Amino acid sequence: MSVEADIPEVRAVTRHIRSSPYKLRLIADLVRGMPVVEAQRILDFSNKAAAETVRKTLESAVANSENGRLGLSADELYVAEIYVDEGPTMKRWRPRARGRATRIRKRTSHLTIKLAEIPEEE
Repeated sequence: MSVEADIPEVRAVTRHIRSSPYKLRLIADLVRGMPVVEAQRILDFSNKAAAETVRKTLESAVANSENGRLGLSADELYVAEIYVDEGPTMKRWRPRARGRATRIRKRTSHLTIKLAEIPEEE
């Protein structure tokens, strides 16, 4: 068993987000490894639409921590892991010239955020 498995963590998952994984990963990379308070500040002032989804999921993870087994507030947590997986792709068709059609792929994403307690300095 690894050392990381001994650290208690809490998580929140949002599935079937109607945004491409590429767009969500741009925002996820901004807040990875940061304290929660600082990550919330960055997400509040980001002008990307995907930042709203990431912020809501982060707030859900903080609420899970406060009401769950950790019982820690946002001041005591940091973003231990954040990753975006590809969800199912909806396929639509667009009419083209000469009676043809081209496929439109509407991509979806699954966002997972894991929070852990900020380690104490020795």
